[in-house]
Amino acid sequence: MEATHLLPTRTNLSSTSCWPNHSLGRKKSIVVSVLTPPASNRIALTESSSLRPAEVSIGDYSDSWFDRIAINHLSQSVQAATGLRNSKSGYDGLVEAATAASMNFGPSKQRELVIQALDKAFPRPILSLIRTLLPQSKFAREYFAVFTTLFFAWLVGPCEVRESELNGRREKNVVHINKCRFLERTNCVGLCSNLCKVPSQNFIKESLGMSVNMVPNFEDMSCEMIFGQDPPALMDDPAFKQPCYKLCKAKQRHNTKCPT
Repeated sequence: MEATHLLPTRTNLSSTSCWPNHSLGRKKSIVVSVLTPPASNRIALTESSSLRPAEVSIGDYSDSWFDRIAINHLSQSVQAATGLRNSKSGYDGLVEAATAASMNFGPSKQRELVIQALDKAFPRPILSLIRTLLPQSKFAREYFAVFTTLFFAWLVGPCEVRESELNGRREKNVVHINKCRFLERTNCVGLCSNLCKVPSQNFIKESLGMSVNMVPNFEDMSCEMIFGQDPPALMDDPAFKQPCYKLCKAKQRHNTKCPT
């Protein structure tokens, strides 16, 4: 069944703040030249245009010991799956591993390798047990939303649970990511789509039996994970019709090519 996501308003939206303050640590801000246009100067996205770089604050995360362990574990899993090693640690190592994969493999292979990396990072027997204990239901969808905000803020950044309407009733089944840490650091639409969005959707569906649609906003770098909603086919997915940023670091292997 397909969920209809409601845009946040004062009357029909409630949110639960992301709880894991210990995972996010204190954030400092530095100003660098990146991608997102200011609200007063946003441009329409078309297949022939690209987002303008602008000066915005980039989060400088003070990762906790748990965050560092999780980041390094995922980074090593990606490197093992791709066979492309790097000497960097922390989130820099994860970004380097993802960038290397995007530059050495085509889109379909990238998605396949990330799923292999996720298989290494998250043991299937444990996921199978979770799938058995939490079949598709309102409780399961809301549980996965809360679980994501609690244990994956180190990967995607600050997030919160929001509501949507599914099967005629409201559920707290949406994770709203305020500004995706991975997209912010990679500056690449293709890396977001091929190394995060699609493999994550497929992995969650295959391992947990839970449909999820990840909807990135390439203007402000936010994203929403809608549990219980099937994602569109790749050919119909708006994420694959977006141009990349002018300051993209990868500049290759996107469905809509990066500018040169």
